[in-house]
Amino acid sequence: MSEVENKLIIGTAPDSWGVWFADDPKQTPWQRFLDEVAESGYKWIELGPYGYLPTDPAKLADELAQRDLKVSAGTVFTAFHRGVGQWDEAWEPARRVAELTAAMGGKHIVVIPAMWRDDVTGEAVENGELTVQQWDDLFNGHNRLGKVLAEEYGLAQQFHSHADSHVCVQADIERFLEHTDPELVTLCLDTGHAEYGGASSVELIEKYPERIGYLHLKQVDPEVLKTVREQNLTFAAANTAGVMIEPPNGLPDLSKVIDAVERLDKPIFGIVEQDMYPVADFGVPMPIAQRTCKYLLSCGSRTRVQ
Repeated sequence: MSEVENKLIIGTAPDSWGVWFADDPKQTPWQRFLDEVAESGYKWIELGPYGYLPTDPAKLADELAQRDLKVSAGTVFTAFHRGVGQWDEAWEPARRVAELTAAMGGKHIVVIPAMWRDDVTGEAVENGELTVQQWDDLFNGHNRLGKVLAEEYGLAQQFHSHADSHVCVQADIERFLEHTDPELVTLCLDTGHAEYGGASSVELIEKYPERIGYLHLKQVDPEVLKTVREQNLTFAAANTAGVMIEPPNGLPDLSKVIDAVERLDKPIFGIVEQDMYPVADFGVPMPIAQRTCKYLLSCGSRTRVQ
């Protein structure tokens, strides 16, 4: 396999500019986001929350072309553990994201499971542990989603384990991988969220090489994470406290992650996604994005931006 075929492609996402919602005055305006992504040297982006970027395919394609940007993935949210009735609730928004992602030439859908604590207020909305039946519903829902995304849109489902969700610690990530169809579900390995849950990104890469389909590259501040664990802080509180930190100042060691990924010998996206919501100053994200891009490119011999 040639170097071109097995490179790690670095991109970024609206999250790195403090974007969590389709519309919020605390967030970087979408035009500024696209301008600064291009200025920072990235070539690939994710769509972010549906409706943040233009949803008209022609308009979005034009905006991207003006800045020489391309789309790697869209993002959807699901709660399949809540039973078969969740399919209808999940599919309509997922369909819209899938259509736009495919229209932009993207090949991946990052799928984030529901959090058992609200991602803004931190309030518990359900039990933090799943029953056997709920696990089965979770597995079946993601298998079904992966099949539909592949057959109808040519998209690969990348499951994103997440802080304060039911799939966060290593044992739960492994359980999910071992009970879902590898042809229909691969992992969006988010290095920051894995570290948050005490999981080893390098170990997951080495143990499940065929299940690593996509990456979100970020780090956590170990001192803040220690406080999070001691005080049982919610992810909302942890994020406000600065648990996500600019590389290379945190964990995991992304040079080791990138080395493990490059040894997979397959093309893969590594999307920078540093949680920053809310951004008090719109001037903050771009310098961080520029430094992060430069750092990540220095970590691997086959790591590129295009």
